[in-house]
Amino acid sequence: MARFFKYKTVPDLLEENARLGIDIRLCDQLEYLEDGARVGGRLVGNRWCVHPMEGCDGEPDGRPGELTYRRYNRFGAGGAKLIWGEACAVNEEGRANPRQIVLNEATKDCFAKLVHDCREHHRRACGRDDDFLFGLQLTHSGRYSYRRPIIAIHDPLLDPRTFVDKTTGRKVDESYPLITDDELSRLVDDYVKAARLAREVGFDFVDVKQCHRYLLNELLGARQRPGKYGGSLENRTRLAREIFQAIRAAEPDLILATRMNVFDGIPFRKATSGDGEADVFASPVVNGWGMAPENPLAVDLAEPILWIAEMERLGVSLINVTLGNPYAQPHFGRPFEYPPPDGYESPEHPLIGVDRHFRVTATLQRHFPALPFVGTGYSYLQEFLPQAGAANLRDSRVSFVGIGRASLAQPDVPLQVKNHGRLDRRRVCRTFSYCTAIMRAKDHPLGQFPTGCPPFDKEAYGDIWKDVQQLTTRTPK
Repeated sequence: MARFFKYKTVPDLLEENARLGIDIRLCDQLEYLEDGARVGGRLVGNRWCVHPMEGCDGEPDGRPGELTYRRYNRFGAGGAKLIWGEACAVNEEGRANPRQIVLNEATKDCFAKLVHDCREHHRRACGRDDDFLFGLQLTHSGRYSYRRPIIAIHDPLLDPRTFVDKTTGRKVDESYPLITDDELSRLVDDYVKAARLAREVGFDFVDVKQCHRYLLNELLGARQRPGKYGGSLENRTRLAREIFQAIRAAEPDLILATRMNVFDGIPFRKATSGDGEADVFASPVVNGWGMAPENPLAVDLAEPILWIAEMERLGVSLINVTLGNPYAQPHFGRPFEYPPPDGYESPEHPLIGVDRHFRVTATLQRHFPALPFVGTGYSYLQEFLPQAGAANLRDSRVSFVGIGRASLAQPDVPLQVKNHGRLDRRRVCRTFSYCTAIMRAKDHPLGQFPTGCPPFDKEAYGDIWKDVQQLTTRTPK
């Protein structure tokens, strides 16, 4: 069990950077983080973005729960001028868990309260909110829908890892039915309805989610799917294109955004050593996005660049870059120090994973200098997160610094940096994967434990973590 993060000073980290041959840059001029930027014609007051951090704490009918309100009040008061609201299912069958939020006519008043309260907390902490953007991520969970996997393509690497159909007990194999083209086409209306309501309750933008191997991301790589939504790049991007066009027609003033995988990769498994190792695969890998078919462990940005160019023409004005599949190879998406209890040890130095995030985002930002990109991968850097963000902004490698797990541990990261020039060391996320461990615990009366940061938010999650630990203790190994 190698432990990687032993850096006490900037020179320590830069020395490791050189040893590994990577390009993580650091800068002490933290004022770069306070510069304004424009998104879709709107001014955003600083360069901090809170990533879509799903709390799995909604009510069974899709309303935000008490902890949902609490989380966004804390984010609003934390000083970030761009808050990327969490995954919100566009229909009931597309929920990833039974506590995922759903925006519809029955729940819209609760969402209006969520937006109002978050803005109010931001005004109190920051003095103004006219330079504050709050958006909502619209999702369909596809093969990770919790009741019944809804798959767009058969994948010999992912199908055996996909959840069993809870309605029938059926496993996902080569005979499991694909979602039809007609069913996919009908989803456009669901996205439009959700986007209209998002605008009505006060959100500034909507994210049409295309990441982490949920439905729209799976379609991006569906080279072997027959029909109008598979095969060619034009077909594989068709459903997302139809959704963007329909939302733009229905709500022309609503800012369009997307959080998108630019690299899927292939699943990893735990080796006998405990380290992660890539699943055995046959070349070329037939499905997947942003990866070389002959070497699916290598990033290939050719198709993502073509699709981003088209999305820009469609009016998408904000892109959040991410990698990998948290169900299959979490070290790509969120480099960690400690894996969750059911996970594997990192098969690479986590700084290599951070550097991968920074490099691909920098490449895209260079290709599209007028299009704002949000970067990912910062939480692993702990106390050095602000310096890395400032350096990437200075060098035009990114437009916004996204904070994910770090925002659960310390939701006021932006204000801490602005007021003190550093993070509060007592609340720095150490990437110990407690939040992931709770998220994966399902033995709860509502079918899902709410997730947060037990080490640094004991008030809300201390007792929850104790309950999860007891379950783990009772579970036979």
